Amino acid sequence: MPELPEVETVRRTLNELVGGKRIERVTVTLPRIIQRPAEPEAFAAALAGHTIQSVERRGKFLRILLDGLVLVSHLRMEGRYGVYNQDEPVELHTHVRFHFDDGMELRYKDVRQFGTMHLFAPGEDLTHAPLNKLGIEPLADTFTLQAFKREVAHRTTKIKPLLLNQAYVVGLGNIYVDEALFTAGIHPERTADTLRAPEWVRLYDAIRATLGRAVDAGGSSIKSYVNGQGEMGMFQHQLLVYGRDDDACSRCGATIVKTVVGGRGTHTCPACQPLPGKRGRPKAGLRAK
Repeated sequence: MPELPEVETVRRTLNELVGGKRIERVTVTLPRIIQRPAEPEAFAAALAGHTIQSVERRGKFLRILLDGLVLVSHLRMEGRYGVYNQDEPVELHTHVRFHFDDGMELRYKDVRQFGTMHLFAPGEDLTHAPLNKLGIEPLADTFTLQAFKREVAHRTTKIKPLLLNQAYVVGLGNIYVDEALFTAGIHPERTADTLRAPEWVRLYDAIRATLGRAVDAGGSSIKSYVNGQGEMGMFQHQLLVYGRDDDACSRCGATIVKTVVGGRGTHTCPACQPLPGKRGRPKAGLRAK
């Protein structure tokens, strides 16, 4: 599933490609993607004649702001947007097409068919599902160390599933939680209430830094992610632990291990991220320079 850096990259790309374009009509070929209104015909009719003002993001959701409407879109597992000339062939699994009056189209393609779209009046989207119960934005100015700790520090939940819970901090998925916890030197099975003050500082800084670098790199293309121009992200080349099980840790040389925490595949260095009661030992001869 695209995480915050990937969705932010799509947002920026779409802002450049479709901002200011007027929708002439909308074609929906997979009705279940349209969640609000319930009828895809009503969805298409409501959007006809409206102009896209800008594209924003809330967590892993896109907020497409029009003159008088807000379209909330979630890409889920493999949803993707692309801008095409209306004469270009329509690819398989293209389920929604926004036809602009300049002959271009914004097309939504989703092989897994899990994506969703909701249409709201301005401001209404923030007080209704799916956006109304989302937590704090980790790249916003409101994401301070104090706000972060206020949300999660007192909880007895393991820190990894806690960070994955969008009700507390939004946008973090499996990749970036693993990377941030490694950078902070915190084992994913530690419970939040056991973290000490210096560890909270390290984790806060690691989340901000990891997400910032990922956004700068255009996100991570682990499976099928591409931005609105069909370009892959490049952050996967900077990953320190995610997907590197059985590799030597770049810090200490220990072997990176993959386990399951909270039902999710989890990558850690047992030496750099010790779990109380367990000690990770670097393999001899593999210590990094």
